Amino acid sequence: KILEAISKARRRKLDVVLFPEAATTGYATDFRMVSSDAIRMALKRVGESAKKHRLNVLIGSPVFRGKKLFNCLVHFDRSGKVAHCYAKCQLTPADRLVFTPGNAISLFHIDGVCATSIICHERRYPELVRLACMAGAQILFHPNAGLDSLSVSKRKRNGNDGIAIRAFENAIYYVFANSVGPQGGGKWSAGDSKIVAPDMQVLTQADNESESLIVGDIDM
Repeated sequence: KILEAISKARRRKLDVVLFPEAATTGYATDFRMVSSDAIRMALKRVGESAKKHRLNVLIGSPVFRGKKLFNCLVHFDRSGKVAHCYAKCQLTPADRLVFTPGNAISLFHIDGVCATSIICHERRYPELVRLACMAGAQILFHPNAGLDSLSVSKRKRNGNDGIAIRAFENAIYYVFANSVGPQGGGKWSAGDSKIVAPDMQVLTQADNESESLIVGDIDM
């Protein structure tokens, strides 16, 4: 699905594509059973696809650094090289059982535009975005993987997630990619992937039921 989505993004002449948190494995995974070789191979294929289609690809993935496992957002540039790898700093209780927290905010460039990222749960920590904006970030990439009861998932739908406010208070474009629908074990994800402008205008938004590629034009 990931490689198909990258190919589809290129056919639509996109510059950047963002995938959800832990897209290479799925978030509803026993990460203790995931091997470093499997992750390395998955990321290698994503990098090759980014190079083939001359596209910036941002993908959530577990990443091993030595024996430690991090919950990361990996940026492959148009040449297929890893240009940035952000490790989630603020972990959930479930994350802490398997992941090591990162120790730095995210700040990187995509085609000359300064960008930042947070991962899922980190939307609760506004300083991560504010500090990056103070350092020059103009666009925020936020991979997410909802894993809630159905009742909680429903409450998060239709903009009840604080994203537009975060875009407004930081005068930043906000790109949000979420998993969607049933995730197994009675857990759900609200979907609602979207792109929001600094004035809180929702430029495009996905639904709460099906996987999709949403597209928005941002004039930087």
